Order: sequence, then C-alpha cells, then structure tokens
Amino acid sequence: MSHVSQASVTTPDDEPAPPVPRSFGEVKGWFSAYDQVLFDWFLTRQNQDPQTPGDIVELGAFMGKSAIFLGGYLRDGEEFTVCDLFDSPAPDDFNLAETRDSYPTLTRRGFETNYLAFHEALPTVIQAPTSVVSDRVKHGSCRFVHIDASHLHEHVVQDIASSRLVAGEDAVVVFDDYRSEHCPGVAAAVWAAVAEGELRVIAVSPLKLYATWGDPAPYQADLLAWLEGRPGLWHGVDIVHGRPLVRIGDEGVAAPPAPKPLKEPEPVEHVVTAPVAARPAPRPGARWRKLAKDLLPPLVTRAIVRRRRRA
Repeated sequence: MSHVSQASVTTPDDEPAPPVPRSFGEVKGWFSAYDQVLFDWFLTRQNQDPQTPGDIVELGAFMGKSAIFLGGYLRDGEEFTVCDLFDSPAPDDFNLAETRDSYPTLTRRGFETNYLAFHEALPTVIQAPTSVVSDRVKHGSCRFVHIDASHLHEHVVQDIASSRLVAGEDAVVVFDDYRSEHCPGVAAAVWAAVAEGELRVIAVSPLKLYATWGDPAPYQADLLAWLEGRPGLWHGVDIVHGRPLVRIGDEGVAAPPAPKPLKEPEPVEHVVTAPVAARPAPRPGARWRKLAKDLLPPLVTRAIVRRRRRA
C-alpha cells in the first residue's frame, strides 16, 4: 500500500502543532451516526466478498473524520487516496470564497495529526483541486468513492465525472450534501447525473446519497433485508426516473464502534484544592453595633447599648 504524499505540507512551520485527538469524538467534522452505520454496512459487505477488490478514494477530507473511519476498512494490498486543497490556494475566486467562509481552520497538518492518532501511516494525500484525481488515481481501480469536496456546481460535475473514471465495476459512490439548502449546486449536479441514466441510486439518507455506476439491485436487495431487522432506522422504497431507491431515516440508531486511537489517552489530572474555610458567622448584634456606630451620635449609641445590656 502506497502512502506517498503528492504535495508538500503548506502549513507554516511556526504555526502551533494542533492537539492530538484523544478519541474519535474529538475529531472535528460532520459524520452522523446513521451514515457511519451505512458506511460500515457497505464496506463490510465488500470486505466479505473476495470478488470485490479495489481501492478507496475520498474527495474532500476536512479534518479527517470520515477518512479515519474509512481507513479501518482497507484490506492488504489496497490503497487509500485522499484529495483536498487543505490550505493551498483555491483555483478560482468562487472556490476561494467557499474555502475561506466554510473551512477557515482547515490545514493539512491538522488532518495528518488527526489521522495518525488512529492509523500508523497516512493515506496517499493529493493536496490539490479534486479535478486532478482522474489523472492521479488509476482508472477503474476503486470500490468505494466518497465525495464531500467543493459544493460549487461546476466542481461537483467534475467530481462526478472523475468518480465515473476511477470507479470499478459496481463500486459504491457516496455524495454528501445532496439535498442541503446551502448546497444547491450539489443537488443539481447529482440529480442531473441520475436523470441522464448512468448514475444509479442505491439509497439515500438525510445527508448522503449512495449510488453506483453499475447495477444497484444486488445492493438494494441485501440492504432491504438487513434493514428489516435493524433497530434505530426506518426505511421505504421510492421510484425515481423509473428506478427504485431505498429511503433511510434515523430513529436514534447507535453508531458502530468508533475507531480507537493508537495510544491510550492520558488521564486528565484533577487538581485537588484545599477547602476554603467558611467565614465565621457574625455575632448577634455585631452588624447592628457597627451600623449604629457609623450613623448615630455617640450619646445615642451609648444609651442604646446600656439599655440592651440591662435587657
């Protein structure tokens, strides 16, 4: 498995090192429990079938949350490739604005720190626009493609075309944000590819669309059988452009076991502080005497004190 980086780290050397995550939950990113369950189902199904060889590629990595998850399903001899701009200059003004507004904290160093907390070696990292993927990844070599890169329509169209080239027969291609209100370009590009008839939808979750350039029927048959006995998820079947697709929704499903860090997290030191002694309660009448001393004439104060003593 190759782990050769195809671009140098552009994060300045004097920038403070990012903190090493102590758990998968500490890695920043958007990866719902139900999509973790579905990733696990698709990848485990592939791993159980020796007739489904192939590599894994991810377009758009952010801080590495889904990449860390995907890296746990690699088999011997397979390669995992991640492509992201990270902190490199964007290729155009629109992409620059998107990167600046949506991913201001994204750095390659942060991604690598997170990934190496869970895996002994990095994937092959292409630090470049995702448009170069079809030139850097062998055509027809991938069994699982995850696309979560630019949300700009023309870039998504290019990513779809790239996935068509690098995907193997019956590979699973997953699109993020296919229906999010802030990403209309993704929806337009993905559903156009479906309408044209080549991209075939297997299933949709609230956030991701699972498709293939091959035959979705075997996936759908196995998926529906599995969903029948799966708690925490509801499902149904719709017909879109004359083809069935499985709709899947969340009913509180639990995520699969999270990837574990290579090193056990160090226990957090609890500083024990000595209890602060309580202030003694003021003696009865102490507050009254101070107030009287401050406000009343001395003769009046002495008269009141003598009267209280006799009482």
